[in-house]
Amino acid sequence: MRIATYASHSALQILKGAKDEGFETIAFGKARVKSLYTKYFPVADHFLEGDYPEEELLRLNAIVIPTGSFVAHLGIELVEEMRVPYYGNKAVLRWESDRNLERKWLEKAKLRLPRVYEDPDDIDGPVIVKPHGAKGGRGYFLAKSPEDFWEKAEKIGVKSNEDLFNVQIQEYVLGVPVYSHYFYSKLNRELELMSIDRRYEANADSLGRIPAKEQLDLGVEPNYTVIGNIPIVLRESLLMDVIEAAERVVKAAEELMGGLWGPFCLEGVFTEDLEFVVFEISARIVAGTNPFIHGSPYSWLRYDEPVSTGRRIAMEIREALEEDRLDEVLT
Repeated sequence: MRIATYASHSALQILKGAKDEGFETIAFGKARVKSLYTKYFPVADHFLEGDYPEEELLRLNAIVIPTGSFVAHLGIELVEEMRVPYYGNKAVLRWESDRNLERKWLEKAKLRLPRVYEDPDDIDGPVIVKPHGAKGGRGYFLAKSPEDFWEKAEKIGVKSNEDLFNVQIQEYVLGVPVYSHYFYSKLNRELELMSIDRRYEANADSLGRIPAKEQLDLGVEPNYTVIGNIPIVLRESLLMDVIEAAERVVKAAEELMGGLWGPFCLEGVFTEDLEFVVFEISARIVAGTNPFIHGSPYSWLRYDEPVSTGRRIAMEIREALEEDRLDEVLT
């Protein structure tokens, strides 16, 4: 059995973790990046060219670990129909990629969520507009009024009420961005807090270096495309807030779509009143785990050795193999 993943996003971490657990590894993707995974960072024992070389992956007895890039490149329909064993619950993909289903899930988990505006004409304060799906912040924009919304929405193809199904309009909640990463073990039925990060977004973060008057004069619109990730160690008194939120999300997933297992991330902010407000979930490994390839303070506290989220996935698969329970964690 070999561990495989798409050559992007968090593949270096996934493949390094798999090798640490004794697995042979496979990266697949564009030929241009082959040397990244085989020469500069030699974590892939095999490199297969192509977005999804199914027959070769089947021949090599591979298990595919999904990432945001993999799902975004191939599309949900192809991923749902793929024959190569897939780590995780494919049923989660629909709930994660549709912001209306996602909200139903998070509401069932009784999380504090931003208000959602169904009608742009109801906008009465700052909002952030997000296209559906995992796009790494691309296409997001801020608006402060109905007129501001329609002017900016046209740039991403939303020209009338009939196009609104492509986006969700969320209340913009002021606070400190916090992206908490978890692993839920289906074998042991335990939740683990793996690490926490915040995103570095261009040019939204770099705009803060420009004085306000110059920002207005330049007329530059914020761009939320993710460039990188910055580690965070959360104030200890707030840890139970992010842990309890995740526990409720896992419980709701069991009732709605048959379970959520493996890595996932809750994306939100802590307000000035120290309230954890969640604006979305990523139901797979996120790139924010990449600063923690040698482990995080939280994984060190639990394991007392370097355990990244990528390695934790491999640990779970190895345990499933040893206990003859692999069918429980693959779909």
